[in-house]
Amino acid sequence: MSSLFQYLFDPEFAVMVLAAVAAFATVASFVLPLLSGDRLGSRMKYVASERERLRVERLATFAEEQSQAKLRREPKSFMKQVVEWLNLRKALETEGTRERLKMAGFRGQAPVVVFLFFRAILAVVGFLLTLFYLFTVNSFDLPLALQFGMAIGGAYVGFYFPVIFITNLIQRRQKSIKRVFPDALDLLLICVQAGMSVEAAMNKVAGEIGARSIELAEEFSMTTAELSYLPERRQAYENFGKRTGLAVVRAVGTSLIQAERYGTAVAQALRVLAKESRDMRMAEAEKKAAALPPKLTVPMIVFFLPVLFVVILGPAAIQFLAMRQGG
Repeated sequence: MSSLFQYLFDPEFAVMVLAAVAAFATVASFVLPLLSGDRLGSRMKYVASERERLRVERLATFAEEQSQAKLRREPKSFMKQVVEWLNLRKALETEGTRERLKMAGFRGQAPVVVFLFFRAILAVVGFLLTLFYLFTVNSFDLPLALQFGMAIGGAYVGFYFPVIFITNLIQRRQKSIKRVFPDALDLLLICVQAGMSVEAAMNKVAGEIGARSIELAEEFSMTTAELSYLPERRQAYENFGKRTGLAVVRAVGTSLIQAERYGTAVAQALRVLAKESRDMRMAEAEKKAAALPPKLTVPMIVFFLPVLFVVILGPAAIQFLAMRQGG
């Protein structure tokens, strides 16, 4: 064991590990962009299919009962069978769940089934893994009742893990949209002032802004499709705000609704909202910059001050030890 620790803390071994990590990071930085593929093309293709689906649904509403009867005769997937057998839709599915999945970029009924399935399965997996660890690897000399209590805690962690995953996706998606949204509003304003309709302007902005934010381009394209096929344009603007979950996007939707209802100037509303959105982005950046010094205090105390003391007091200590040895 002592030889293992000596090998791990050997400077040559540490340098070798750091060099390997640096080489791997360099290779990954060049390879990962090549493996990512054309995300914009796939997203736009998905939006086009969603637009066609909305049109088909609008034209085929009279055959809804026959379609449902046909679906009932088709074989169901394993996830759907588990969800229906456990009646998870009634127990866990809410309007908030569907809205959060839409905010994360998942639409339709299939993501809801997958989400409910993994919530149930990961709870069982967390319970069994915790029991397996406590009974086979290390029980920590705990009573049996406390071990089962820890297993229940592991089941709760597994049950809540999909929610954490969806929350992270929502935050990442909202961050991408907020970063580019002021510029998208400027482009939308230019298109509207040039005489384009709102649908054509959104479609144009979606194509221009896709290189910077695929998520925002997808939302603009979806809104354009809904404006073409939904019975009320107000519903398309409201869905635009609900899918993103951002207050500034909801404000844009509300302004467009009021502009079409009362005949006010759309360009003026977009100009004001673009300025407010840019001010909000600047305020958020200033807030992060102001929070940086307190966050750096602890790392500076832990890492910088000891090194500073060694550099300042090291020579004096060496001279003092040399004088004592010489005396």
